[in-house]
Amino acid sequence: MNTFDVIVVGGGHAGIEASHAAAKMGSKTLLITIDLEKIGLMSCNPAIGGVGKGHIVYEISALGGLMPKLCSKTYLQARMLNTKKGPAVQGLRLQIDKYAYNKLSVKTMKNIPNLSLMEGMVEDLLIDTNKTIQGIILQNGEKIYSSSVILTTGTFLNGTIHVGKQNYPGGRQGEKSVKNLSTALQRAGLTIGRLKTGTPPRLAKSSIDFSKMEQQEASNLNHLFEFYPQNVVSTHHCYITHTNELTHKIIQDNLQLSALYSGNITGIGPRYCPSIEDKIARFPYKKSHHIFVEPEGADAEDIYPNGISTSLPYEVQIDYIRSIKGFEQAEITKPGYAIEYDFACPQQLKHTLETKEVHGLFLAGQINGTTGYEEAAAQGLLSGINAHLQHTEKPAFTLERTESYIGVMIDDLVTMGVDEPYRMFTSRAERRLLLRQDNAFLRLIPKGYALGLIDQTLYQEFVNEKEMVEKALATIHKNYKHADLVKMLAESGCDKTLIEKLANQQLSDRNIQTIYAELRYGPYFKREELEIKKAEKYKKLKIPTAFSYKDMPGLSKELQEKLSRCKPKTIAQASLIPGITPAAISLLIFKTREFNNLVANQI
Repeated sequence: MNTFDVIVVGGGHAGIEASHAAAKMGSKTLLITIDLEKIGLMSCNPAIGGVGKGHIVYEISALGGLMPKLCSKTYLQARMLNTKKGPAVQGLRLQIDKYAYNKLSVKTMKNIPNLSLMEGMVEDLLIDTNKTIQGIILQNGEKIYSSSVILTTGTFLNGTIHVGKQNYPGGRQGEKSVKNLSTALQRAGLTIGRLKTGTPPRLAKSSIDFSKMEQQEASNLNHLFEFYPQNVVSTHHCYITHTNELTHKIIQDNLQLSALYSGNITGIGPRYCPSIEDKIARFPYKKSHHIFVEPEGADAEDIYPNGISTSLPYEVQIDYIRSIKGFEQAEITKPGYAIEYDFACPQQLKHTLETKEVHGLFLAGQINGTTGYEEAAAQGLLSGINAHLQHTEKPAFTLERTESYIGVMIDDLVTMGVDEPYRMFTSRAERRLLLRQDNAFLRLIPKGYALGLIDQTLYQEFVNEKEMVEKALATIHKNYKHADLVKMLAESGCDKTLIEKLANQQLSDRNIQTIYAELRYGPYFKREELEIKKAEKYKKLKIPTAFSYKDMPGLSKELQEKLSRCKPKTIAQASLIPGITPAAISLLIFKTREFNNLVANQI
């Protein structure tokens, strides 16, 4: 009983997907975690999806992952974000009942064939002299053997919780920190870094005046993250309020008491999900910041005020919370806190998420420097697939950045590494017009089926839908000129009645979205291909060391900062920077050639 094909360490979202994939593909798998009843627990905001992140969840669904299925049974509200923009940058976001999700995760994992569950803390790794994994050693000294080990440790590696000037060990509030595993990784030759994240105080629902806030309406949908249509019914409201100048003054006056500004925290926090004190310090000109007021469960008293995570002292948290509209009488049920934790620099990984240093050792989730449930789940899925394939001596499975957001993320991690917790955005994908939510199944279900993670029934339904979409597009192209189609679609938008009339058949909402995108953006697809070929032609073009990116017209502030920091020597190196776009590469090519010509003329 102490030998397995695959061992997964950690029961978060990465651990769930890794162990499910390996077990479903046929490996005798062990999932070991500190507390079995906390499998799938959402430590931060109980929401899944959004722009970029939602794309990842659709791809997890297309590859046979569990997260979409768990979401379908535990969501409270469903919203499609960015509906006024094109389909490439829309994102499905679900507010989840964290307690129901946790309970369903535990129940699901206990009933997966080939999967065993065990409570325990991993203290060390068994690695032979050939740098090959042999298994794990538990805190009680027990050894468990396997040729494939996947670490999905989240924020537990040397986790330290900070509230004001107080700090203490913890993987998250009320749970133990994992002390010795980082040392084991360093002994194995891996470089370890330090990152930080945080969470806001939770508020008592009964103490909040929701009448003073803007209500966020649910979307009218008939599909969520799964392939099959659903009767989507949102049962709970979410709201928006804002910080104000008094809030900002309270925080500004107490900045020195924040763990982030007192010097107690050395780890780097997420730029795109900063603490409220970080927002106030970095954006002093802003008069207010959004707060999304969201439930943590169907019957829960706790409310999650999304947007005001903090490491300020408890008494300061009370003061700034009660300065906010609707929170004047708010009671804090759990204080906000920051947490620092160790991570392994992801450039030490292969695209399979196996470490380069130790054969058979895989890393997935926040241990690789990412943030977010979705990013973690996708990495878990890929690592579980590859751990099984390696055990069965089959070719590895990887995804290209041109075919999936998961591929974009993994390529970003292993080629560029991270200098802050990594979060997925649509801007990170060079071919985001082709990597949409609506066509995720068309792109990836064949791969999931080939791996044995998609069953025959679903695959046949997929084939039928694919043929339907192809037939509709063929009919439309046969009967209408492209210029006329573009004009009609520009005037009507993604109109179901119009597209069904053009296709001469009834279609699902997802089919409508796919056909609309293919018709509307056809010329842009071709332009993207030309941009990519242009970048390929000039990839060896050297960027002068004296070249300045500051205030370059057409280049976002974020890319200006990244290019200035990374200082790429060639266009090829610049193209690897996370978030760089084909348009940005074209601009760099033009500006570099212009700069070189100017220098040549001066000579």
